[in-house]
Amino acid sequence: MGLNDPQWGKNNNGGPPDLEEVVRNLNRKIESMFGRSGGGSANKPGGGTGGGFRFNLGLIVLIAALVWLASGFYIVDASQRGVVLRFGKLIETTEPGPRWHLPYPVESVEVVNISQVRTVEVGYRENVKNKMLKESLMLTDDENIIDIQFAVQYFLKDPGAYLFNNRAPDENVRQSAETAIREVVGRSKMDFVLYEGREQIAAETTQLMQDILDRYQSGILVSKLTMQNAQPPEQVQAAFDDAVKAGQDRERQKNEGQSYANDVIPKAKGAAARLMEEAAGYKQSVIANAEGDASRFKQILAEYKKAPQVTRERMYLDMMQQIMSSSSKVMIDQKNSNGSLLYLPLDKLMQRTEAGNGAATPAPRPPEQAGLPASEFAPATRARELLLGREREAR
Repeated sequence: MGLNDPQWGKNNNGGPPDLEEVVRNLNRKIESMFGRSGGGSANKPGGGTGGGFRFNLGLIVLIAALVWLASGFYIVDASQRGVVLRFGKLIETTEPGPRWHLPYPVESVEVVNISQVRTVEVGYRENVKNKMLKESLMLTDDENIIDIQFAVQYFLKDPGAYLFNNRAPDENVRQSAETAIREVVGRSKMDFVLYEGREQIAAETTQLMQDILDRYQSGILVSKLTMQNAQPPEQVQAAFDDAVKAGQDRERQKNEGQSYANDVIPKAKGAAARLMEEAAGYKQSVIANAEGDASRFKQILAEYKKAPQVTRERMYLDMMQQIMSSSSKVMIDQKNSNGSLLYLPLDKLMQRTEAGNGAATPAPRPPEQAGLPASEFAPATRARELLLGREREAR
């Protein structure tokens, strides 16, 4: 049988099935499943095809409604927050977990990552060599110009405020950072900003930035401000280096002078204190000697009134003893020697006596063994006997 035969499809013996009949049977089965009877409509001309079309359209609408409702499910991660909008208006902020909202176009959701660290660069872009002089040049309190580059890192603390109160969040952070650091640098000295005050400048700028962003309800939390570079402008860098070297030389000389002063002043104070103590001791010594001399003079005066002759001779002998005790050689004038002088070698005797005190005391030796000639020792013996005789006569 050919394909152009009008009887093709009516005879099922060995031929393909009738497509219309298959569709009718399928519609009848579906209607019977939903409690409908497809016999009456099938007897009407064209009834089977129209009922199947209406049923197919309802099924499609039902499936589309289910898909539409299912499109409202979404999941929020632990580091995210969901912002639900109803016709563009903020309704709520959802926490992490599986969530559902009325599908589009009634409601929509914006998922915002609040744990992401966002960075804004001020004074440069991507590299400190790529400077933005309009942002980096600032004026200090002592009317000097400095070039500062820094980076600001921030988080989100309010997703709703971040989405609806900021048209350009990064630009807002950059402008607030520039405003804050210009105010802090403007009331600081140049050396303080460049050297010892960097951490303090960063802390004050961070606090001032946060106040500005909170005032505008930006929903942003500033976490850290990092100073990348702080230096004078390139046009005056050489002159500034010379000024820095001069300042360092000045500080070095001041330190050297201070160290010299720390070395000299204590020594001078010690010498002055020693002189003062010596002067005080000398004063006390002079006073004590004067008082002792006065007391001794009074005692001698009392004795002199009692026996003038004896007192004068005693004073003479004491004076001679005091004078001769400090002399190593003594010249003695003997009245009965017809003007001859007697030499007494006291210096050698004293040296030998001192040497003998340091060692064991030797036995007495005759003058010849002691190294003294008998001619020199005999006059010494006679002189000593003469002195002892005069002293006995005076007594």
